[in-house]
This record gives sequence, structure tokens and C-alpha cells, in this order.
Amino acid sequence: MRLKGFLWEKVSAVYLFLKGFKILEFNYRTRFGEIDIVCRDKDSIVFVEVKYRKSEKFGRAEEFVTESKRKKIIMAAKQYVVEKNIDTNIRFDVVAINGFKINHIKNAFEGE
Repeated sequence: MRLKGFLWEKVSAVYLFLKGFKILEFNYRTRFGEIDIVCRDKDSIVFVEVKYRKSEKFGRAEEFVTESKRKKIIMAAKQYVVEKNIDTNIRFDVVAINGFKINHIKNAFEGE
């Protein structure tokens, strides 16, 4: 199962790179949780959650970024900002992959 996640995270990173993003980190881990991809988009640091669903039969991939998951990502992002001494805009995006269709949702949720 983890191999699939790894594969789709790499596919997402290539997609973002081709859109002009600079990839900074993969799988940034903290005691709060993990951020799949950290990247830069112009003047913003972007924290990206990647979700993959083989089909939409039981729901779209983006529907599986739960409130609990968002809170963990926000907490991990706060730690990243402090650890890396970031003083710029931040954003939370989701790359949702349903089958082979990629949906990049910018500003998918707000940090606190």
C-alpha cells in the first residue's frame, strides 16, 4: 500500500514541477503528522497533500482529506515554518488523483 502512495506522490511532484513549482521536500515528518510534498510556487511555500482513489465508486480522492488530516498537516506545516525560518506566504493544496485524472486544488483549506 505504501508503494502506491509513493508512486502517486512522485507523479504529483512531476505534475507540480511541470506547472512551475520547485519541489523542496518529500514526506516531511513531524510528531504531528506528515506532509507529502513541500514546494515553492512563486512567492509562496505550498504544503501539498496527495490523495489517490482507483475509482470514484466510494468517493472522490479529495473527499478523503478529512478535518483531522487537515489539522495534522497544519500542525506539521507550523513546525516546518519555524524549523526552516520561513517568512513568506504559505498555502495548503491538495492533489487529488481519481483513476488517472489529476485535480490540483489550490488553497484547498486554510491554516489557522
